[in-house]
Amino acid sequence: MQTKVWRVDPHSPDPSQIAEAAQAILAGQLVAFPTETVYGLGANAFNRDAVRRIFIAKGRPAQDPLIVHLASAALLPQVVRQIPPLAERLAALFWPGPLTLVLPKHPAIFDEITAALPTVAVRVPAHAVALELLRASGVPIVAPSANRFGHVSPTTAQHVLEDLEGVIEGVLDGGATTVGVESTVLDLTCSPPRLLRPGGVSLEALQAQIGEVLYTPRFTSAAEELAPQPSPGLLAKHYAPRAELWLFTGEREGVSGKMRQAAVELGKTGRRVGVLISEEQQGSFGDLAVEVYLLGSEKRLDDMAKRLYVGLRALDRQGVEVILAPEVVAEGLGLAIRDRLRRAATRVVE
Repeated sequence: MQTKVWRVDPHSPDPSQIAEAAQAILAGQLVAFPTETVYGLGANAFNRDAVRRIFIAKGRPAQDPLIVHLASAALLPQVVRQIPPLAERLAALFWPGPLTLVLPKHPAIFDEITAALPTVAVRVPAHAVALELLRASGVPIVAPSANRFGHVSPTTAQHVLEDLEGVIEGVLDGGATTVGVESTVLDLTCSPPRLLRPGGVSLEALQAQIGEVLYTPRFTSAAEELAPQPSPGLLAKHYAPRAELWLFTGEREGVSGKMRQAAVELGKTGRRVGVLISEEQQGSFGDLAVEVYLLGSEKRLDDMAKRLYVGLRALDRQGVEVILAPEVVAEGLGLAIRDRLRRAATRVVE
């Protein structure tokens, strides 16, 4: 299969190209497209065979549900059985945007989308290409990240092709995504609401608008991974590069020392080492024979989030065997970065 690439303006996409991609969606084909978070692998949510093809293309387990994307909050009744006032309020505040709401599903939503659970995850993306595709197709689109399951999520069309070229029908290339990590997933079927996955909308932003939000980091065990998950992104091993990822926890000064020591010891064994660090840590590794990828300043967590997956993929391309990374602060977008690194980690060094 040849994967067609439509190169489009991310702010004002060509309607003819969008129409062609929308026809592909309506024909049951798989089309990757940019959102503000990461690239999604899109299929018609009302076409069961197309939905099933997503799981085959990605190698995704059936117990990991999909997010349904809508062109506007007004279309929620197509996919949701009951819309509580809190959902309407959050939609008005954060949509279009990187917030996914878990709500009771409409009977029209297939069990394959929801891992046979009675709830569905839904959002309105904040990206012109995604919104135009949704409008042109006229159907809700399910879209997990457009990569092989468990691998680093894609933030460019090239990342999509690295994983799925020849496996899917098309990619809308709208350039690099702007947020860089997936959407926040908030379960509104319980009270208070529960944050299932941290992401592009911070926990603090939610709390400022609606008060109490429950959050306990959830890392499923091997046995639990066989059960249906209430949200994507909860499996213990996820977002992982090909290289081993060692995650170092603790205070920055001590962490830099432990990372430096590990780099030296690994270098003695002949293993190629990469470090994924902030600008503030750069001086600790300048004299070592390691590949360095800078995420940006610790004062700009949005920049670090945007560069996280880019950095992991870049170090993989450079052929490193072990990536050393520090844990970041658990505030703002740092909570999402911390979550992704924890799930990608081969080893946590305390």
